[in-house]
Amino acid sequence: MKDLALGIDIGTTSIKIMAIGKDEILFQKEKPHDLISQKAGFAEENSKIWWEDLKSLLFELDRNGFANRIASIGVTGMVPALVMLDDNLKVIRNVILQNDSRSTEEIEFLKKTIKDEEFFELTANTINQQIIFPKIMWIRKNEPQNFQKARWVMGSYDFISTKLTGIPHVELNWALESGMLLVKEKRWYKDLLKEIGIEEKILPPIFEPAEVVGKVGKEVSEETGLPAGIPVIAGSADHIAASLAAGLVQEGDLLLKVGGAGDIMFVTDSFKTEKRLFFDYHDIPGKYILNGCMATSGSLIKWYMNLLNTDNYDELTKLAEMSSTGSEGIVTLPYFLGEKTPIFDTKARGLIFGLDLHHGRGDIFRSLLESVSFGFKDHVEILKEDGFKIKRVFVSDGGARNPLWRQILSDVIGMDLKYKKEKGSVFGVSLLAAYAVGIIDNLCWPDKMEKSEITHFNLQNHLEYERYYAIYKKLYKSLKPIYEELYNLREGKKDEI
Repeated sequence: MKDLALGIDIGTTSIKIMAIGKDEILFQKEKPHDLISQKAGFAEENSKIWWEDLKSLLFELDRNGFANRIASIGVTGMVPALVMLDDNLKVIRNVILQNDSRSTEEIEFLKKTIKDEEFFELTANTINQQIIFPKIMWIRKNEPQNFQKARWVMGSYDFISTKLTGIPHVELNWALESGMLLVKEKRWYKDLLKEIGIEEKILPPIFEPAEVVGKVGKEVSEETGLPAGIPVIAGSADHIAASLAAGLVQEGDLLLKVGGAGDIMFVTDSFKTEKRLFFDYHDIPGKYILNGCMATSGSLIKWYMNLLNTDNYDELTKLAEMSSTGSEGIVTLPYFLGEKTPIFDTKARGLIFGLDLHHGRGDIFRSLLESVSFGFKDHVEILKEDGFKIKRVFVSDGGARNPLWRQILSDVIGMDLKYKKEKGSVFGVSLLAAYAVGIIDNLCWPDKMEKSEITHFNLQNHLEYERYYAIYKKLYKSLKPIYEELYNLREGKKDEI
């Protein structure tokens, strides 16, 4: 009996799988993996490890008796990561992740040669560290041997579904966020590709999220324990799938996703872009998502814990609870990998400001939580400036499990938050796969699940945070020219210092 949908999530810190039926989750499992950062600004992962870990998880699915019941598969993942494959669909090099900022020089060159307004109008993108083609240009310049081998480029989740089906493809939102898509026509931007010297043939066909791209092949069946012939849909970008999982289905819904990176999603029924934010298609046809993405969020917390050589998250949280609103006078800028939205500054770097000898681990830890919350507030202010009405605010992903972080976030933005126990991106893409083959008849299933846990904001704390937020904004404005100097010094550009 084929009555289950399988979701697969290629995340920044782990791979997850989930099998769902018509009204319940029957199986879920995950395996962790690590970010690779060998140089300043580099953020990579090994996709071969992704595939090996996924095979291990799928064999567990089979051992638990669910593999033969899978009717459809959907894959989600970080976006827009860059995976390069050769003619035989073999991986050429490590994956370059979305928060990688190595292509600074390429971005500066492109900003001088491409008409910014025209590019934004056609692609709904700006020239920034997240888009894909500056990274391809970096590889062409710095790794010509790898560039010559490249037959296909695609995203993290496209890579896994290509491995499952043997059919190269990309999902619509990876294509959009690559910066190489004509957003209104939903086709590759040929004039741009010609101008930057990238051949269109390395870009796979584009599919809508719930569209079937192929079926599980015989060889893959033997490798994974999955029966051959299971339909595989194009899947979804992780932040869009997480939006679906959280129940963002109405115009005015806002999601704050506190994952390895920090994502901000706002649902609208109208095609309207904002230069300081990204633009995405919703998994529900006819809806759109204005999207912000901060380069670090949970990854900043992981960095601090590694620095302290501790894995005791609860202890640090308790220490942070003992600190004060404003972390005893510490203000942190969370730009430890540069920053994407809303400042688009690859040269920005992290700052812990206001340190004194009396400060302890808990004060600094709380300041990190507050800094990410200030980053979210920056995006909320932009939406309000543009006249959007925020009706419901949801919070999700790993960081949202922490009640203290939820309270800080609620107090900082000055709005109540709705939180459900995290099911995240893997749940969202499971819903999409289930919907594609008729296991469920609509994509609003999250509303039928458990009730939301509400975090109410504290007005007094909010007013105090407004003052610290003002300092947060002033710090970046003051440091922007100094970031430029520091970058030139680190890169050995002495004549420009």
